[in-house]
Amino acid sequence: MASPAAPLPLVFDAPKRGLPPRHLADLDGPARKQAVKDLGLPAFRADQLARQYYARLEADPDRMTDLPAGAREQVGRSLFPPLLSVVKHIACDDGDTRKTLWKAHDGTLLESVLMRYPDRATLCISSQAGCGMACPFCATGQGGLQRNLSTAEIVDQVRAAAAALRDGEVHGGPGRLSNIVFMGMGEPLANYKRVVAAVRRITDPAPDGFGLSQRSVTVSTVGLAPAIRKLADEGLNVTLAVSLHTPDDELRDTLVPVNNRWSVSEVLDAARYYADRTGRRVSIEYALIRDINDQPWRADLLGKKLHKALGSLVHVNLIPLNPTPGSKWDASPKDVEREFVRRVQAQGVSCTVRDTRGQEIAAACGQLAAEN
Repeated sequence: MASPAAPLPLVFDAPKRGLPPRHLADLDGPARKQAVKDLGLPAFRADQLARQYYARLEADPDRMTDLPAGAREQVGRSLFPPLLSVVKHIACDDGDTRKTLWKAHDGTLLESVLMRYPDRATLCISSQAGCGMACPFCATGQGGLQRNLSTAEIVDQVRAAAAALRDGEVHGGPGRLSNIVFMGMGEPLANYKRVVAAVRRITDPAPDGFGLSQRSVTVSTVGLAPAIRKLADEGLNVTLAVSLHTPDDELRDTLVPVNNRWSVSEVLDAARYYADRTGRRVSIEYALIRDINDQPWRADLLGKKLHKALGSLVHVNLIPLNPTPGSKWDASPKDVEREFVRRVQAQGVSCTVRDTRGQEIAAACGQLAAEN
């Protein structure tokens, strides 16, 4: 492993500027009770407020009718500061995909994408505003890192989407949010503490969270190996998705610059540790880029390395690249894509092509924020 002191053009500790004031969703159960006590309110109000937020999906104390009218302003000021406001919604795929551009209290822009399928509704959320990983084919990486999101800013993306589905604001009528993927703007494991706290709020039952299954939450990473191992020891049962994009260090040093610190073998060793600790199959994300990482020999090498490192506890998601305006990167032809899948499968590794959504609405994370 390279020395931790070796310089990299990456930002792991985002600037702390701009984080919003404390919000109810930043607090676990004991902290929530203490916050209510500090306001001079009875202890039972802590769970009452949490049920409003997590079960009723209500974030405005003025609409919390079981809260005394005289306490609403104080509660709003102390526990429900403004977090995110909608700049715009853009829909496509006959209304089944809706991308939202949010503005935080300090003017920071971030994105989430709600995708509705016949059997599920998946929300792709951001964990940072921008990203410091500097992957050259990624719109977010091109824009750099503005700051980490707070736990509450991450969680409120989920609350808003769940409320929109419940209220029938999304094409297809009223529905229920079922899946969360941390695949929007940012590197989730570079905002580790807040992301793990957000996962717990998303999956804990009310009054501590929304009660989604941990198995329906996916946390992605470009390969921060120590953080992968740390996540494996959290006692969570979420899916780990590793954005590998090529099996060889020479190319990955360029495509995913963090590879200069943790090589492909170190990332796969950490992924194996995660699989062994959780019993969960690891998802390998591979954006297929024309003439860059789509060669047959790379498909063979990918299959061999994954089979050796993870055996049956791995699945490859092949992602047709969603090009960004002005970029030299482009998606591979379909025949090349099919041959790549065949070769990976020939090595005994499960491999499928991800369903693409939202290409006409700048759905690659970071595109919409960059345009605005």
